Amino acid sequence: MAQSLDTIAAIATPTGSSALAIIRVSGPEALPLAKLFLDENPKPRFATYHDYKDKTGVTVDDVVFTFYPEKNSATGEHVLEISCHGNPYITQRILSDLLERECRLAEPGEFTRRSFLNGKIDLSQAEAVMDIISARSERALAAANRQLRGGLARHMKPLVDELVMAIATVEAYIDFPEEDLPQEDKQRIKNYISAVLEGSVQLLATQRYGDLLRDGMRTVIVGEPNAGKSSLLNRLIGKDRAIVSPQAGTTRDFLEERIIVGPHCLRLVDTAGLNINPDPIEKLGIDKTIECIESSDIILFVIDATKPAPKIDSRIINYISKDTTLVVYNKTDLLETALPAPAINKDISSVLVSAHTGKGIDSLKAWIISKADSMQPASQEDAVFINARHAHALSQAQSCLRDALTKLTTNTPTELLASDLRGALSALGEISGHIDNEQILDRLFASFCIGK
Repeated sequence: MAQSLDTIAAIATPTGSSALAIIRVSGPEALPLAKLFLDENPKPRFATYHDYKDKTGVTVDDVVFTFYPEKNSATGEHVLEISCHGNPYITQRILSDLLERECRLAEPGEFTRRSFLNGKIDLSQAEAVMDIISARSERALAAANRQLRGGLARHMKPLVDELVMAIATVEAYIDFPEEDLPQEDKQRIKNYISAVLEGSVQLLATQRYGDLLRDGMRTVIVGEPNAGKSSLLNRLIGKDRAIVSPQAGTTRDFLEERIIVGPHCLRLVDTAGLNINPDPIEKLGIDKTIECIESSDIILFVIDATKPAPKIDSRIINYISKDTTLVVYNKTDLLETALPAPAINKDISSVLVSAHTGKGIDSLKAWIISKADSMQPASQEDAVFINARHAHALSQAQSCLRDALTKLTTNTPTELLASDLRGALSALGEISGHIDNEQILDRLFASFCIGK
């Protein structure tokens, strides 16, 4: 356990006035401070109401102290948490006093970093802490909680175990170069490598959905000018975010808002109208619309139900499909006939709505939820979704594993085969943090907030 010689302190709750705030202390001075403030040996994990007096003896606030011994703390060190009133002046007074009592101000993510260094969590669990803080939807929060509870580690363990078995089998022959690998051992090693390769491919396939969970599904609203795209955006987000006017071409640039639909987070994008004969300014907006469509996960193609089916810009035809697109017939409250004229492709789903009255919006949301659910690559309760760092490590491991399979079938010297397998093991080790790379840790924890 890598115990720190210094003691850190930080405010762990957001800046601003609130009912309560928390100041955290972690390190060797946490126990002496607990004894000092409570005038007795603190009872572990027990909330104690007491005055907080600064070094001059002045009472700053009435607070609740909670002491966690190193064996039962989040950081693996003695921890003292101080819950006070959420007045920024009070929290800063207490923090300043702690800094005068042999503590130093914690760096971003330093509490979680100490938890990792002291073996309380692995690196993927440390990342999950930040995912929980930034989760924007029910699915994102559930995935982050699974990872925090070791979900990714459970998926990685059998892969690492298989790889270790392959390495052990190969290295058993390194000390005996005169003996070639027997055929039965070659087959066993091949089976180990193939199993690890297959498992890593399955994990790598979850990155796309993981990105969608963390960032939100990019849902682009497109259509002709004055089809009601901005009205639909306003209806979905529940406020007048976009300017709505009877004059066509009001939206010249795109607007983006995040909303929650069911258990999913959407990045809802309102775009400039697809005018077949645009003026120069409109053309710039339409070019941006095309860019938005190219990077979209879901397309809501809005059509004025009271008008004939529009001509579709040839540049977006290839992006419209039944897998990504929903035709939204808007302004149905103005329809004189029962149904609008059909548009685009009959295989593409459609829904009738009125952005003005709200009719049909629930059906629209139900389609979005169903489409977002279908993007999830796995449905089991223990499913995990990797991030870009995990994906990079898995890609490196796969490259090493494929090289190892090639060497295995071409009778390459055993030492080179073992080197590839060791490279794969090292790459997989980066996911959990079983590496000695200070730069990776510095880069990761710098993105955390102070006090976490």
